[in-house]
Parts: sequence; C-alpha cells; structure tokens
Amino acid sequence: MIFGIISAAVQIAFGALVGLLAGGPVGLLVGAVLGLLVGGVFGWAVASAGVYGSDARGVLLFIVDHTWSLLNTFVGAIYLAVHLIFGHSLDRPTSLGSGRVSVVEGVSPRYATTIGTVCAGSSSGIQRHEDVHIFQGRLLGPLYIPLVLANYVLFTIAPVWLLYHDHTNAPINRFTRYFEIGVYPHVWNEAIAYRIQGTPPR
Repeated sequence: MIFGIISAAVQIAFGALVGLLAGGPVGLLVGAVLGLLVGGVFGWAVASAGVYGSDARGVLLFIVDHTWSLLNTFVGAIYLAVHLIFGHSLDRPTSLGSGRVSVVEGVSPRYATTIGTVCAGSSSGIQRHEDVHIFQGRLLGPLYIPLVLANYVLFTIAPVWLLYHDHTNAPINRFTRYFEIGVYPHVWNEAIAYRIQGTPPR
C-alpha cells in the first residue's frame, strides 16, 4: 500500500512540475490533475498487484522507477490508464514482486508492448524480451524514450538497416512490412531485446 501512495504522490508532483515549466500556473494545475489521474491509477495497480517486493531489490527498483526513470514510469502510467479504459485487466500473479505492472491484454494479439514498467500482452515465451526494455529504461532514465523515438525516425527516413537486413528470409515487399519487418526489429532497443529472447517478425 505504501508504495502505491508514494508512487501516486510522486507522479502528481512530477505532472505539476512539468505543467508549471510548460505553462505557468495554469499548466501547473493541468499537470497536477493529469498526475493525479495517471498516478492514482498506477499507484492503485502497484498496490493491488504487489508489484514491488518489500526486500532490498523491490525497494531499489521502486526508487529508480520514481527518480532517475520517472519519465518512463509516468509515460507507462498513461499507457496503463489507456489499457484500463479499454477494459483490459491487470495480470496480478505475473506482476507480484516482479517490479513491473503486467496487463493481460496487449495492443495487438501478435505483439507484447512495454512502456516504462507497464508490460501488456506478454507471455513466458517473450517476457525476458520485454523485461530488457524495462531494464533499458531504468538504465538510461530520461534519455530512453527520446533515444528510441529518434532511432525510429532515423530508420524510417534513412533505412541504413537495409544494408544488413535478412532480405531472403524477411523480404520487404510491401509498405506495411517496411515498418513491421524492417524498421521495428532493427531499432536499437528491439535489436538488443531480440538477441536475448524472441524471434524478430518475418
């Protein structure tokens, strides 16, 4: 319970600070309300699913996620709120003591998707892959999301990955495959995660 309360409070403060910097007193109010909404949802999930253990590892992960990696946690909280709005449900057994908020349903039946510490649609066959993304966020903190987005933009407009892509087994022969088979598995965070677990789409 205490982790949930602290998480919500930190995210309210973070939303208020970002709002203040972006839009003065009005922005502060808007940011605080957004922080309350998503932080409240995330705090509830953390508490009800027992995401962080009370041991040293759990406490350390909580501290990292609410300081250095707070931007990732906040964006993940927004992602979680959207899932819940669409009627998706927490995977409490998988979340318990894991340091991640697991959601049963994913964005797509073909893929699991992780943002911040929120992992949606994963299974045992790809969970280590998704946990790599959580680790990347914790390691790089506020740099993680900008670096991922920059790589997507770069590889979309300057597809240098075509030089080393496996054209025989994964041909790029229509527009949608350019992104799904080309850009997506070659961005740095996915390439690393696929080396640890999983097979890139073909």
